[in-house]
Amino acid sequence: MRLDRKASSPSPPPAPLLSARQLAFAWSVMASIALLAWVLVVDQARDMGVEPGTMGMDVPLFLLLWLVMMIAMMFPSVAPVALTWARAIGRRSPTRVVRVTRTAQFVGGYLLTWTAFGLIAYGLLAWTGALVDEHPGAGRWIGAGAFLVAGLYQFGPWKDLCLRHCRSPMGQLVRYAGFRPRARDLRVGAHHGAYCVGCCWGLMVVLVPLGVMNVLAMAAVAVVIFVEKLWRLGPAFSRVVGAAFLALAVLSLFQPWLLPGLIPPESPMTEMLRP
Repeated sequence: MRLDRKASSPSPPPAPLLSARQLAFAWSVMASIALLAWVLVVDQARDMGVEPGTMGMDVPLFLLLWLVMMIAMMFPSVAPVALTWARAIGRRSPTRVVRVTRTAQFVGGYLLTWTAFGLIAYGLLAWTGALVDEHPGAGRWIGAGAFLVAGLYQFGPWKDLCLRHCRSPMGQLVRYAGFRPRARDLRVGAHHGAYCVGCCWGLMVVLVPLGVMNVLAMAAVAVVIFVEKLWRLGPAFSRVVGAAFLALAVLSLFQPWLLPGLIPPESPMTEMLRP
């Protein structure tokens, strides 16, 4: 019995979806956008300071600043998934214009999900700000509650589910390839953004007691998100962070300096903290 040489010969390795040069360019674009966003955030934070609530911003201005913050904090960790999908787009789209348009739809869908969460964040900040203005002593309980919720969520099943989704870009690519063609890239971005919100909303909650415009706190949260999603021991690191939040929940009841985002301006507590 003769074997067909074509059938028995090993299949050639799959061609790369993007060349090394194209991949390096895509990484540099993501990094440049995130760096620009950080520059804008730092410049804005310098003028605003750290205060409770929405700091006098209305919804449109807050959402604009929120989107810049999300680009700065999330783009480094979302880059592997975005580039994986961009490589798939590159294989199926013959022209640069089509590739850029489809990639922009993916990013737009991702940011749309974070914008929706930004509306919830605005309501939470407005409520806590009003409560602290009326009852300054409530700040420590709000702060302790925020750290407690964030810490417990780090150990929960929803966190684990969403983190596993965000850590598996190739698995997502296979799943997303089955989406219907109409507005596929927009829906893929929104779908991944929803899992990203599910993974990170607890980390964002700690910005209420630490200050939503606290640049050091934002940078620390961004590092935690990056390590959780990209490090080999990310899930274990996530639980270490959860334990740290639970410890802060207890300590913040007795150490109000841990809650700069809940200290009303010109309050007696502020005067005590001044050098």
